[in-house]
Amino acid sequence: MRANDKHAANNRRQNTARKLETATPNGGLFAALDLGTNSCRMLIARPSGNEFEVVDAFSKPVHLGAGLAEYGTLAPAAIKRTLGALRICSKKLRQHGVQHSRLVATEACRRARNGSSFVNLVKRETGLNLEIIDPAEEARLAVVSCAPHLADDSDQLLIVDIGGGSTELVWLDLSTVAPRNRARALVELDLNKRGKAGCEKSACIMDWKSVPLGVATLKDMFHDVDDDCAKFALMSCCFEEQIDEFVPPEIGNGERCQIIGTSGTVTTVAASHLGLSRYERCKVDGVSMCKQEIDQVVNQYLSIGPEGRRNAPCIGSDRHELIMSGAAILQAILRVWPSSCLTVADRGLREGLLYSQMTAAGVLGDRPN
Repeated sequence: MRANDKHAANNRRQNTARKLETATPNGGLFAALDLGTNSCRMLIARPSGNEFEVVDAFSKPVHLGAGLAEYGTLAPAAIKRTLGALRICSKKLRQHGVQHSRLVATEACRRARNGSSFVNLVKRETGLNLEIIDPAEEARLAVVSCAPHLADDSDQLLIVDIGGGSTELVWLDLSTVAPRNRARALVELDLNKRGKAGCEKSACIMDWKSVPLGVATLKDMFHDVDDDCAKFALMSCCFEEQIDEFVPPEIGNGERCQIIGTSGTVTTVAASHLGLSRYERCKVDGVSMCKQEIDQVVNQYLSIGPEGRRNAPCIGSDRHELIMSGAAILQAILRVWPSSCLTVADRGLREGLLYSQMTAAGVLGDRPN
């Protein structure tokens, strides 16, 4: 590219960033970055009424947690891959002139002995200030992200966030909160406040649990089991043992209990259930599946085997090695929790981070949609 062309291209990018910033009332653009065990994801958005409008997005598998279970540290190759993705994110943030951001890392960095050193390296190499959040904050953000899918008649709610290195479960009682205020109560959730005392306007946290098993860590535990069906059964039983005490006897048959699931596992199973030839977020986000429909998809995955899953249109080469460990987690939860249906949320920590930032800044409406 000639010098004049480069200069013109730079001017266009700068003008676009300025237009985006000035077009956004009350504080400019917001960004959220989620660095997980498997993927690096970022959203840049502007508030729009009671929702937000995405300006730019980035997602890349980096497998930061590869080898972590065996060695206890982030591997050099994984660090190199992740730094490459974070440099792209840093460039996007500068180009858009983002004024408000929160950039978080989760289970892989929490568990790794060199997690803090990695965060310092990221700062030196990319200028990004990564924050290693604890399981409670990760669980809270998962709840916030799912607020738009809360049904008005749900008195009890279970949020399920199946990650790469851990799975977050949050059980909430909303029975004393007016239906019109329930989504807002989720956005303003404080996991440190448990019990029913004084909860007329806030969601009551009955219990929450961060299970140190996600799609990657659970798969690694049984990597030496060759039989596909046997491995799946072992993974599901293993996870069920981890949540044995996380069962709410007082809910009864779960008639007014809603489960909202957020993760690549849940959205992939939903896409397969819908028979999509390619993934379409607008069709998956918000769809409801009953236990029998989920079981049917999982049985189909088992019947086509590893190679069939690799070639399946809604699974693909990036997720085929992880989908069965995720499905094992999902089925284990549905076996023990008293609810017959699952609401699918194609949302995660990024959306939770954006809702939280915008709510705190006073630029978001009363209820996310």
